[in-house]
Amino acid sequence: MTELNKRRVVVTGIGLITPLGNDTVTVWSHLIEGKSGVDYITQCESDPFPSKVAAEVKDFDPSKYISPKEHKRMARFSQLAVAAACIAIEQASIEIGQINSGRIGVVIGNGNGGFPTIQSNAKDMFFRGHMKVSPFFIPMILPNMAAANISRILGVKGYTSTITTACAAGTQAVGEAAEVIKRGDADVILAGGCESGISELGLSGFNVIKALTRWDGLPKQASKPFDKRRDGFVPAEGAAVLVLEEENHAIDRGAKPLAVVLGQGVSSDGFHLVQPDDHGSGAAMAIENALFNAQCSPEDIDYINAHGTSTPMNDLAETRAIKKSFGKYAYSVPVSSTKSMLGHCLGGAGAIEAAVSVLSILNNEIHSTINYEEPDPECDLDYVVEGPRKKTINTVLSNSFGFGGQNACVILQKI
Repeated sequence: MTELNKRRVVVTGIGLITPLGNDTVTVWSHLIEGKSGVDYITQCESDPFPSKVAAEVKDFDPSKYISPKEHKRMARFSQLAVAAACIAIEQASIEIGQINSGRIGVVIGNGNGGFPTIQSNAKDMFFRGHMKVSPFFIPMILPNMAAANISRILGVKGYTSTITTACAAGTQAVGEAAEVIKRGDADVILAGGCESGISELGLSGFNVIKALTRWDGLPKQASKPFDKRRDGFVPAEGAAVLVLEEENHAIDRGAKPLAVVLGQGVSSDGFHLVQPDDHGSGAAMAIENALFNAQCSPEDIDYINAHGTSTPMNDLAETRAIKKSFGKYAYSVPVSSTKSMLGHCLGGAGAIEAAVSVLSILNNEIHSTINYEEPDPECDLDYVVEGPRKKTINTVLSNSFGFGGQNACVILQKI
């Protein structure tokens, strides 16, 4: 076994299920085209709410990845996660049965489990009777069931965990999985995040705290990170799973490493239930921790994939955090928001954005931040608003900041 302090973690597979497509090639091409996955809500009643838009996964058929008997016993967030894991494993060319399953693990980030399933079963209880809820209700809604279902269906029996740090969960899952491999507790981990909470219950909760956009124009224009007119995030769903692997393990089995997971940083604002620290101090701490753990300087970062939610406070706090951590170099490093096109997938967002960061490295290209039309004087960094940008990209910082002041960042680097 490689000495633990020298174990390097690489990405060997990516699985994406998003509102812009259900495979990696389609998602990337649509991001580069500046295409929005936001449209009118179809999964639930939207009339009671100020805005009627969301970014929903389209044309998803769980039976392509999971038997009908199995997927009927899963909430949608679990279905999306299992599908993304299957896609990632296929790209990584891993035959799980040929590898010691006790050395393969799962770490998945998830924000809140199955809002739609909770809502439908609550209705059944109130209107049909207390014994009319589904016998699968509890195992469907628990946030850990995405990781558990991946493990169970794919036969993965090693280190398994669920990260529930709100919107930072997907990023923290990738970072924590890399640490598990570095310390020798696994050789391979399926790491990522998922969310599927578009429902009257979820929309009500986010609307009453005024976190969601109230945009009533064209749906594709609703998410506008860093723009002066931004007024809230667009709810979304999706999943991403990355196959993380100890580098020598990957090389020995003939796998092609795509990128290196160089380091992670985690912090807490210790400030407010849902609002970020106005000065971005907690977020800056996570960025600086990631730089320290990756042994990078700010000038080593070629691109920042921003949290960029399109909320007034978050985008300002993130801009301030980047300035605090990067100093004058903050004005030289390009920053863009995947959420401008995909909306905010909550616990799944960071994993999707980590995958997009790897694709940026592989393609030496940065997708734009769309819908940026009216500059905010306080958000004055290079948000790549003119369209996709070709650039040699060796190292990427990906940011995620969640409710409760939970912050996580991960740094990925070219092989």
